[in-house]
Amino acid sequence: MVNEEFPVVTVIGAGLAGCEAALQLAARGVPVRLIEMRPERSTPVHKTGNVAELVCSNSFKSVDPETAAGSLKYELSVLGSKLLACAFDTRVAAGGALAVDRNEFSAAVQRLIDATPNIEFVHEECTSIPEGPAIIATGPLTADALASQLAVELGSQGLAFYDAAAPIVEADSIDRSVVFAQSRYDKGGTADYLNAPFTKEEYEAFVDELVAARRVIEKDFERRELFAACQPVEEVARTGRDALSHGALKPVGLTDPRTGRRPWAAVQLRAENAAATAYNLVGFQTNLKFPEQKRGFSMIPGLEHAGFARYGVMHHRNTFVDTPHVLTKTLAMPSRPEVHLAGQLTGTEGYLEAVASGLFVALAVYAELAGLAEPTLPRESLFGCLLAYATDPATADYQPMHVNYGIIDPVEPKIRNKRERKAAYAARAHAAIDAFVDDRADLFEKAFVS
Repeated sequence: MVNEEFPVVTVIGAGLAGCEAALQLAARGVPVRLIEMRPERSTPVHKTGNVAELVCSNSFKSVDPETAAGSLKYELSVLGSKLLACAFDTRVAAGGALAVDRNEFSAAVQRLIDATPNIEFVHEECTSIPEGPAIIATGPLTADALASQLAVELGSQGLAFYDAAAPIVEADSIDRSVVFAQSRYDKGGTADYLNAPFTKEEYEAFVDELVAARRVIEKDFERRELFAACQPVEEVARTGRDALSHGALKPVGLTDPRTGRRPWAAVQLRAENAAATAYNLVGFQTNLKFPEQKRGFSMIPGLEHAGFARYGVMHHRNTFVDTPHVLTKTLAMPSRPEVHLAGQLTGTEGYLEAVASGLFVALAVYAELAGLAEPTLPRESLFGCLLAYATDPATADYQPMHVNYGIIDPVEPKIRNKRERKAAYAARAHAAIDAFVDDRADLFEKAFVS
């Protein structure tokens, strides 16, 4: 039911953060106007006009509850995330990771939005910051007009990074006599990944080709800031010959059935859809020109005759605001506190981090409208820790960041064993988010009423 005492909240951007925010507000009786410029106006990386389109990968990372990504999923589940539920409903096999069929995931989110009477969904470009309460969740490719206004309003031109999208190959073009099915350490109990094994000689020739290949931007690309978690594969190769074999191509827990031994390196391929008719080259986001991709990636054993459903593409300039110095603890603009930012635009990098950002901002907006105390996520939780880092004025040289155990407060007494330490972090995070929901029933009680 719509509470007529609440004003309409404008949510700009129907990506992960915007959709989660809109659905959370609507569940609490707040009327929402959700605005999305696609498909009337697209971006260099989006391929459809679908809501919550996943453009880089179809993976939401690990479901292991003791990993940072797994702990974040627990937090989102406890907080009642709508999009996390959609992800599990459209899951495809991916071992210990949560991967989805992209089209089915978007369709599931769209059905939720369509079934929610409190949401008015509008296809148009928003060129200015709206009046009244609003959430801007337009992502790192925010259109120029709105981005310019944000820059003026925030008193900052913001920062920027580049990233790239990985190529996708057709399943029937993969040589299965060479490529074998196995998850690292057989994690997840099923062989959900395909693995293309390198000998030392094959690997070194491949790396040499990557380093020498022509890129889309040859002269100034290396002078730009690159977000570390989205480094193009050729840029990683440029840092050293062994960088890939110790990173994305690390063959730990794998056995090549042809030799009975661990390969020197291995490219992992993850199913792109439920039918497994296409596979994503894990960690192979790239800035290489298309002919270079065809030639270079065909050097991967088993992909000599690969058909590419999509080549990797270079993204345009991705922007994010200097959140620690220009936004409040609830990601609001100090000059216009009724306007909040959410998602990757704030530098909370990653699919589920964007979802968490949208959910948190929705709670903050709801609290303001309902006259409730401002929500503060516990620092012991994974997203609470990331949010604290992202909004702390003491944070210098702010760059986009995923949830991770590297920025979380250490447990006391100190635990030397890495596995035990992660388990302790996870247990503490789970307890903290459980306590938050219990303590702030005023934020959740209406959302849980059917």
